[in-house]
Amino acid sequence: MKQEWCLIWILEVGSMARVLTTSLHLGLYSNLHHSSLASLRWRHSNASRSHRLSPKEMASSISRSSSKSSAVGVIEQAIQLAQTSPATWESALLSNTIIFICGSPILLSGLSLPGIASAFLLGNLTWRAFGPSGFLLVASYFLIGTAVTKLKLAEKEAQGVAEKRRGRRGPGSVIGSSAAACVCAFLSIYGFPGLWELGFVASFCTKLSDTVSSEIGKAYGNTTYLVTTFKVVPRGTEGAVSIEGTVAGFLASILLAFVAFLMKQVNVAEAIVCVVASQIANFCESVIGAELQEKKGFQWVSDFVIAYVGSIVLLVLDIFNNISASFTIDGL
Repeated sequence: MKQEWCLIWILEVGSMARVLTTSLHLGLYSNLHHSSLASLRWRHSNASRSHRLSPKEMASSISRSSSKSSAVGVIEQAIQLAQTSPATWESALLSNTIIFICGSPILLSGLSLPGIASAFLLGNLTWRAFGPSGFLLVASYFLIGTAVTKLKLAEKEAQGVAEKRRGRRGPGSVIGSSAAACVCAFLSIYGFPGLWELGFVASFCTKLSDTVSSEIGKAYGNTTYLVTTFKVVPRGTEGAVSIEGTVAGFLASILLAFVAFLMKQVNVAEAIVCVVASQIANFCESVIGAELQEKKGFQWVSDFVIAYVGSIVLLVLDIFNNISASFTIDGL
């Protein structure tokens, strides 16, 4: 009797495995549903000599099988939607919702709740314009930027130069940091000619370089200089730079450009353009901070405005680069 039950069980498992594999391969709910019913009927007829299922047990088994096949079908449809190429608004919304839910502990460590809402909108726009590779670039920017912001946070708070909310950035920082990138994404979505993905990558190279240079300078800078006069000034002074921070920011822009290169968003020459453009834009941003911010009559020039000006400078550089590239192509 035990040998007969073992044989029945082996045949049953083999049959169900073949049915499940075929159904998943075809991705059809109906195949899995009907095949599961057929398997249950086969089991009922062949095992009747030793054990017979009651009608209630049979109905329960069919119900469980239907629920599992329904769940498989929903998951398969979600995966297919997320993998849509080119990306759609629907695939962007689904992918971002799943990622933001799973990554909420990390997001809460670096962003306030309004900041997360702004980042969610940015993530959807990024995915729609440049697909998963664009989203991964923004995610890399966020992770590196959050990590350096947390360095020596207690010491920076004691000196009064730390970011507010223990380094958790708000919507002003998110929107200001991504202004140029959002313009590039919109222009790309609606088919305007130009190297908008290059501009997108360059904008985040710029902001990462700015964030890293600022935070490393506050944490490890031995001496900080005002960029316009090179006078020694306290850490955290607007427009101040340090050797440690400048080198770290430069390396950060190279790192993010390399990430974009690995994801085939830019080639080597374009990666170099991103790094150079980021350093020019950051220099202009530092000059604006040194000359205007915190001076009489210009208190309105906040970090938010400076971030926008830096993004606009970068966008002008990107547009100029696009025009130059078009003329070069036409000349060839």
